[in-house]
Amino acid sequence: MGRFISISLLLALCSLVATPLLARSTQTGFLDRTVTVDAVTYRYQVFVPSNFDPHKKWPIILFLHGAGERGDNGLVQTDVGLGHAIRKYAGEFPFVVVMPQCRNNHVWTQPEMQAQALAALDQAMKEFKGDTNRVYLTGLSMGGSGTWDLAGKNLRRFAAFVPICGGISAPGTFTALHAGLVDDPKVTDPYAETARRIGNTPVWIFHGSDDPLVPVEESRKMAKALEAAKGNFHYTEYPGVGHESWNKAYAEPTLFPWLLEQKLKK
Repeated sequence: MGRFISISLLLALCSLVATPLLARSTQTGFLDRTVTVDAVTYRYQVFVPSNFDPHKKWPIILFLHGAGERGDNGLVQTDVGLGHAIRKYAGEFPFVVVMPQCRNNHVWTQPEMQAQALAALDQAMKEFKGDTNRVYLTGLSMGGSGTWDLAGKNLRRFAAFVPICGGISAPGTFTALHAGLVDDPKVTDPYAETARRIGNTPVWIFHGSDDPLVPVEESRKMAKALEAAKGNFHYTEYPGVGHESWNKAYAEPTLFPWLLEQKLKK
């Protein structure tokens, strides 16, 4: 009898130890990952919340960085914008975040860069239980233009868009950066056409009024186009703020709760 009780106690203790070990089996924080597209391997980062539960579906954000974070080390895109905001976020950040890296001398509006970003998103969706109805796209500067370009491609996979200091037409100093609709001879107004393709998908636009690199008129034009198309959008312009409007945008207390409310309508 005594031996039976001892064995029972031992099994109970083992179960208590095994449970937290199992719960910690999924790594969290900023994780290194790679994805291969057309025989090219790209490094990217995935942020996984510390309270990640593999038994439930998670909302996922795809983040497109700016021109200054281009490269192939798969790391620097976490230092500016959304990665910085995650580190400052009060409490548990309630999203899995996918952070691909655009190669040097490339831009997010190019098909091969978009292909690797979407491939990284697909891979992370499978690994971290992504909720297909709660996938969001945001980007800043060059990534903001990439966000508009992907939004205009009518992919029907994103539940909301958050473009920050991005545009449809390229700034004069960065002629390679413009949405693909600008090159389409059948499209007379790429702003209106982008808004039409976005339809009722929610959009929250951010821009600084004194942006010296990407003119604020780019976001103003898109806001007007979405209004004319009866789109579902917010427009926030920061008076006196220059190019780095993403610092204020990602610090908006209602932004991430608003994102969580958006679900893909199929």
